[in-house]
Amino acid sequence: TGVKPHILRYWEQEFRDIKPVKSSRGQRLYRKKDLEAIFTIKNLLHDKKFTINGAKMYLSTQRRLVDEIKGELKEIVELLEKGKEK
Repeated sequence: TGVKPHILRYWEQEFRDIKPVKSSRGQRLYRKKDLEAIFTIKNLLHDKKFTINGAKMYLSTQRRLVDEIKGELKEIVELLEKGKEK
């Protein structure tokens, strides 16, 4: 990722989207989801010059938007399934 290990540790504390699992030896194992979050955070902080709090707010807003879209899609699927039953 090009991010120094001590910065990654700090980001793990600050951003809930980064949650690596630890191996039996205590090494952090980053999943695809973690890496995507790291690259997004890196982009927000380094390229777009967000503050830590600004990046947190942005990510929170994005999560809420995704949750709203998921809810609306579920409603659409339910309506379509009811239409098939008739």
